[in-house]
Amino acid sequence: MLAFFLFSCAAAPVQQMSDARQAIERARQIGAETYAQESMRQAQVFLERAQQKLEMGSYRAARESAELAQKRAVEAMQQARESGSKFVNSVDLD
Repeated sequence: MLAFFLFSCAAAPVQQMSDARQAIERARQIGAETYAQESMRQAQVFLERAQQKLEMGSYRAARESAELAQKRAVEAMQQARESGSKFVNSVDLD
């Protein structure tokens, strides 16, 4: 169990980076850059920070930043949905 924990902390956060990128792209597709500018800006900043940390080999920090990027992108999608973005119904939010 300890070995699994240590390995999971030391591994590059490939899945988290991918999840964050996909969430940001889905948010863009529904117009969140218009309806949730601040959340989208934060999502992009966290993703850039995650990429920098990944390149430095700081995988734990990269994972945390990627997870925050995804969270902000999901918030942006929710804000766009609440504001009535005409694109929301055409894109799966989950």
